[in-house]
Amino acid sequence: MLTDLYIYLLPILAVITGYVISLFLKPGSSSGFKLLLAFSGAYLLAVTVLELLPDVYSEPDSGIGVFIMLGLLFQIVLEFLSKGVEHGHLHFHENSKTFPVLLLISLSLHSLLEGFPLDNDNHLLHGVVVHKIPVAAILSVFLIQSKLSKPKVFLFLAFFALMTPLGSWLKNNIEVLSEYAPYINAIVIGIFLHVSTTILFESSKNHSFNASKLGVIILGILLAYFI
Repeated sequence: MLTDLYIYLLPILAVITGYVISLFLKPGSSSGFKLLLAFSGAYLLAVTVLELLPDVYSEPDSGIGVFIMLGLLFQIVLEFLSKGVEHGHLHFHENSKTFPVLLLISLSLHSLLEGFPLDNDNHLLHGVVVHKIPVAAILSVFLIQSKLSKPKVFLFLAFFALMTPLGSWLKNNIEVLSEYAPYINAIVIGIFLHVSTTILFESSKNHSFNASKLGVIILGILLAYFI
C-alpha cells in the first residue's frame, strides 16, 4: 500500500512536470503532446472501468448509478466554467489581465474530488497523475501568455497543485467522508468517464483516429490492465 507521502506528493509533482513541459512545447500544436493526452485518457478510462466501477458496485446499494450520472453532469457544469481544460482545451483570450477565478474554482473542485479515491489504489493514482500532466501544461501555457503577474501565476498553479492532495487528506481524516466514500467515488467515476472519453474523441484533428493515436490508446488500456 502506498504511503500517504507518496499519495500527496505525486499529484504536486505532476503539476510541476506539466509546467516544465509548457516551457519547451506548445501543447496546442505538438503531436507528441496530443499523444500523451490520448494515452492519459485511455489509461484513466481503463482504470475507472476495471477498478473503480467494480469497487462501487460491490456495495449493496442500487443508488450508485445515480451518483455516477450526477458526477458526469457535474463535470459538464465544471467544463462550462473552465472551457474544457480538463480534457486538453483552453479557449480563453490571451493577454487578459483578469485573474481567471471561475477557471480556478472549476479546476479546484475537479482536482479536489479526484483526490478522494486515491488512498488505496496506486493504479488510479498513476492515472490521475498522467492525466494531470497535460492539463497542467496547457494551463501553464495560458497563464504564462496572459498578462497576469508572476506571483499570481504561481498562486494559481500552487492552489491547483494542492487540491488533489487536499482531497485525499480530507477523505482520510474526516470520518463522515469515509462513511460516504462509495457515493463520492461514484461521483468521481462520472467525472472520469466524461473527461476520459472526451479526451479520446477530441485529441486529434477532426476527431479522427490515426495509427499513432490508436497505438497509445491500446497501450494505455493494456498498462492499466496488466500493471
